[in-house]
Amino acid sequence: MEKILVIEDSAQNRDLFIEALEAEGFHTIGAENGLVGVQRAQDGLPDLVICDIMMPQLDGYGVLSTLRQDPVTAIIPFIFLTAKGTKAEIRQGMEMGADDYLTKPCTVKELLGAIAACLEKRANLRKWYTSQFQSVAEAPEAETTKLAVSKSIFPSEPQLSEVFRFIEANYHRSITLRDVALAVDYSSTYLTNLVGRQTGQTVQSWIILRRMAAARSLLLETDEKVEAIAQALGYQCAVHFFRQFRQHHGTTPHAWRTVGRSTVQQIQEPRKC
Repeated sequence: MEKILVIEDSAQNRDLFIEALEAEGFHTIGAENGLVGVQRAQDGLPDLVICDIMMPQLDGYGVLSTLRQDPVTAIIPFIFLTAKGTKAEIRQGMEMGADDYLTKPCTVKELLGAIAACLEKRANLRKWYTSQFQSVAEAPEAETTKLAVSKSIFPSEPQLSEVFRFIEANYHRSITLRDVALAVDYSSTYLTNLVGRQTGQTVQSWIILRRMAAARSLLLETDEKVEAIAQALGYQCAVHFFRQFRQHHGTTPHAWRTVGRSTVQQIQEPRKC
């Protein structure tokens, strides 16, 4: 059951959205303003966030910016709600990393369609992770380490080669969108738009993807404690690493290590006979 966070300052609208979502089988969390919404996103790690733009204390743009800067919540799908929906608003939201945009009032069909598209995108990302794991597990013993370390996760995009080169060299540090933008001499807004248009992902998403690839390699090939791996990958808090790994892989780092090593061992055993 997918968990959806609805951040809306109008109690009436919030209740309507929650009622419609629960009728479709979703588990819902409500938040009456942006500050509460950010806290509940960080605590509950929903599968998707639906957020109004115009709210007191912290508006929708502030919510999105805060969530995208936190490695734990950076890749949670995000849908904006607005009563206006001007071209400038839509562009601003998409450049900041929003996944979709709905204008109020919207129909239940429109809402569910946007949610389905976002969740499908996330499911495809998880499938990609699974295929990466299988590629490592199925490789011959002598090639396993080489494949896990050297296989690039980045797409071949000439316009983004410098961006990916910087991420590759610095993913183990606490780098942000701003750091990458400065390194390639782009504004943060332009870089966000460029990466989103070319890859369908955010800069922060690519940083996390690279960290997760390195995490899988270290878990499979070393005996380092998970806490030490988290620190080596630039996570200041091991809890953030645990949550993010589980969000991407659907299991804990410890469980992934156990299953991964068992799979490789089963493949290698016949060769020893």
